[in-house]
Amino acid sequence: MTILVEHFVSDSRVDEKKVIEERDDELVLDGGFVVPKSKETDAFDAPDMNFLGHSFRDYENGESERQQGVEEFYRMQHIHQTYDFVKKMRKEYGKLNKMEMSIWECCELLNNVVDESDPDLDEPQIQHLLQTAEAIRRDYPDEDWLHLTALIHDLGKVLLLPEFGGLPQWAVVGDTFPVGCTFDSANIHHKYFKGNPDINNPKYNTKNGIYSEGCGLDNVLMSWGHDDYMYLVAKENGTTLPHAGLFIIRYHSFYPLHKAGAYTHLMNDEDRDDLKWLHVFNKYDLYSKSKVLVDVEQVKPYYISLINKYFPAKLKW
Repeated sequence: MTILVEHFVSDSRVDEKKVIEERDDELVLDGGFVVPKSKETDAFDAPDMNFLGHSFRDYENGESERQQGVEEFYRMQHIHQTYDFVKKMRKEYGKLNKMEMSIWECCELLNNVVDESDPDLDEPQIQHLLQTAEAIRRDYPDEDWLHLTALIHDLGKVLLLPEFGGLPQWAVVGDTFPVGCTFDSANIHHKYFKGNPDINNPKYNTKNGIYSEGCGLDNVLMSWGHDDYMYLVAKENGTTLPHAGLFIIRYHSFYPLHKAGAYTHLMNDEDRDDLKWLHVFNKYDLYSKSKVLVDVEQVKPYYISLINKYFPAKLKW
């Protein structure tokens, strides 16, 4: 499925009203995106099932072809994401010499990208970005940095496209984890790490590995993918997003940490403060995935204004 996005008209007016319609059990935001409403709190209510009728992040239901594909993805990822591989990718993509473009131009590039590691989503990525951002915008109207962080958190998935080297899915998407230390059992499909050569390296197969307790996640190498790439792009292009925004971008796929509580021994005080915002963000990132599409043109002016506030007009990628 392809979603066509027309060029932005600079004199379009931004509709600041978040909720345009209310029903008994749902809210309809700008762009027509339906958000489940909690009867107790009048805020976002996480649904129990994804659009396929399965529990969210269900990696054990192997009956469907899609689930089997997800498991094969993690087998490949766990085998190939080594410390040396991550160092190589960071050196290559840290050059930021693939392209120059704006944030919104990058959003448009994602129209045909589907994340094969995600059992809950089969829509183009731009819809997931806008669904997440619009749901957060409704509940946290004054945190515009968080709205923008939601919009851009997955932009690093352009690594899948030929213009960026066409990396395999296992090198771009999926849950992330530290390399250079033992692979915690909280990682999805942990059994496949037995094929990773780092598991036999005494430098890397202890709890701390090459790190020290409390060293801070900024000093930890994460498995390579869209999270770390977008973090590098934002940081090196001089974004004015707060540190919590960069933390969300870099660690939003670090589910062993923010869902299972693993690897906390590597965190410092700043990480613990930022993790509170990541927990807020994750609820929307995971549970706002929907078959109801956002009207891109209706919400675009608002997000263009945030891009202009926090980023330069053109970025190096």
